[in-house]
Amino acid sequence: MNLREFQAEWMPRFDAYLYSELRAAVPEQENLHKAMAYSLMGGGKRIRPLLVLATLALAGREISDGFAAAAALEYIHTYSLIHDDLPAMDDDDYRRGRLTSHKVFGESTAILAGDALLTAAFEILAETPTLSADKKIRLIALLAKAAGPDGMIAGQMDDVEGEEKRLTIEELKQVHDKKTGALIRFSVTAGCLIAEADGSFAREMEQFSRHLGLAYQIHNDLKDVVLDEAQTGKTTHHDADLNKNTYPSLLGVAGAIQELNTVIGQAEGCLERLAARIDDAENKIDVFREILDYVRI
Repeated sequence: MNLREFQAEWMPRFDAYLYSELRAAVPEQENLHKAMAYSLMGGGKRIRPLLVLATLALAGREISDGFAAAAALEYIHTYSLIHDDLPAMDDDDYRRGRLTSHKVFGESTAILAGDALLTAAFEILAETPTLSADKKIRLIALLAKAAGPDGMIAGQMDDVEGEEKRLTIEELKQVHDKKTGALIRFSVTAGCLIAEADGSFAREMEQFSRHLGLAYQIHNDLKDVVLDEAQTGKTTHHDADLNKNTYPSLLGVAGAIQELNTVIGQAEGCLERLAARIDDAENKIDVFREILDYVRI
């Protein structure tokens, strides 16, 4: 099964689950629901949920068992985008080709919608009937760590403080290992935990996700300078306006592309090793190979 086939079979089911959880939590007629749904159901590649579900498929387990973890993850990712776009942060007007949440609903409602998505994420995990109590506890702890002051938030803080100084490339990698990489790593860690995957499988998947997270950020930085707004769906050249440290600003565009290709190659190496270890893995590995196409320039 290739990526397109996997997405066609599983992502509509996941999106239906995602929205059903929102509808159960907040009545549709309320402005809070509308603001949450605007960003949550506003498109995007759903890379993080996709990784959860594809990891379960690769491990040979029931894919729908990952819906709760994937939904919680997408809730948190969406909240982070709403807050990241606010005037106090990146002050973006567009996201995915549409006005950002605070431009549509106002800053106070956007903040509350983000807060609501963050807290509802843990409610989804805590109340899902498809996972054991032990798995719920472990997933909640892992997600809190990935999203909190030791993970994504720490990376966001480092990113903000980095605007006042020039970072080295290694310092920049550390920032994005938390800011972008932590939730991507949780995607495969959650899949491995739910699937009760063995240690060697989990370690190789974690390493793949680490390379993917770095590639994702380098690609994102490059998009800001080599693509236009019609292609990205958001304001371009914004990083330079904010004096952000990026891979192109430190390495140049050619150097950033070279670094991106190196990291993609490392991720591909993880997949090759997994394919050699797992019976009938080739078909399922193709999904991950094609996910890497998202981060190529």
